[in-house]
Formats: sequence, C-alpha cells, structure tokens
Amino acid sequence: MPKNVKPANPIYRDHIKRIISIIICIPVFILAIIPMIITAILIKIDSPGPVLFRQKRLGLGGKEFEMLKFRSMCVGAEHTGSGVYSGAGDARVTKVGRIIRATSIDELPQLINILRGDMSLIGPRPPLTYHPWPIEEYTEEQKHMFDVRPGITGWAQTHGRKDVEWHHRIELNRWYVDHVSFFLDLRIFFRTIFKVLSNADNKNIGETLKKE
Repeated sequence: MPKNVKPANPIYRDHIKRIISIIICIPVFILAIIPMIITAILIKIDSPGPVLFRQKRLGLGGKEFEMLKFRSMCVGAEHTGSGVYSGAGDARVTKVGRIIRATSIDELPQLINILRGDMSLIGPRPPLTYHPWPIEEYTEEQKHMFDVRPGITGWAQTHGRKDVEWHHRIELNRWYVDHVSFFLDLRIFFRTIFKVLSNADNKNIGETLKKE
C-alpha cells in the first residue's frame, strides 16, 4: 500500500464525493445515450433476450441492490457452465459481448445506478450477494468495505482488476475506505482510463478465491 497517505476525510467521503459523482455522471450519461442505444440495438440483433443484465449485488451498508450491465452472455448463462464468471473463449459470451467487455462498454448502464444513488463513480466494486461469500460471513473488519457506495471502478480494480484474489481484494477495498479522498479518487480515475485503453487485467484467468 502507498505510504504517507492521509486518513479518509469524512466530509468528502460522506457528502462531497456523492455530489461530484452526480455532477460528472449527468453529462457523461447524456453523451453516452447514443452509444448506449447503438449497443442495445446490436445486442438485440446478435442474440435473443433482454438488452440489460440485472444482478443482485451488495452495496452501501451491505444492502442489496440491482446492478445493471449490458448483457454480454447468452440468456441463462449464469446458471450454466462455470457460473457468472467467464474465462477466455467461453462459448456463452456473445459476439457483441466480447467487444463490449473488452472496451468496458458493458458497464455504461451503471451510470443509471449512480443517478439512483446505488453506486458512485469510484469505490469498491460491489460483490455478488453469494460470492465470494454471503454478507453474514464477512468479518466485522471486512464489512467496513461497505461503509462507502460501491463504484464502477476502484482501488482494487487498478491493482489487478479480475485477477486479484478475493481476500486481498477486500483488503485493498478496506484500505481505500480508510483513505478515501479527492486526490486518491483522481488517481484511481486516471489509472482506470489507462487500464481500459490498454485492456489490461481484463480477463478472468482462473480461481480468484483462496480456499481456507
């Protein structure tokens, strides 16, 4: 972890951060409307099923919310194969799905989650309600990762994205919650842009949950 990073500023974390997310999200959403409409049309042409994939995730305070994504897999894929996570060459991923995943376009509907108040631009990525484990099985220390709204990108995502083992991922999220600030969020924002443009660490390479 970086040294000499100041503790979190409660005023920024609990109030200013939300205001900034909304101010940035509204114009980005307006600019993204046309690309989102085009993406939706391509998804409908490519495979039968809904345009959006809706999934229960854990958010602020450990409460459940419905996270939105553009559907990138065949309908029912979550209940077949290896579950919701897909590796390279997974046949359940559609042709359009491969493109929108590689470019992170599939995440654009989460702008709606931000406007709803479910998420923030930057924060810990919201885990599934059952993976890596149910909320009841998080330790009291681990539960502190839910002290802030989850984000489209976060500290853990800029340190490996999809190949970070879950215990370490939660540790990174906890560190972020303890040190969240405007300048840290800015640092994460620019690191995310680099990773998206370079498509770095954007493939599931295998098991990311250490058996204990």
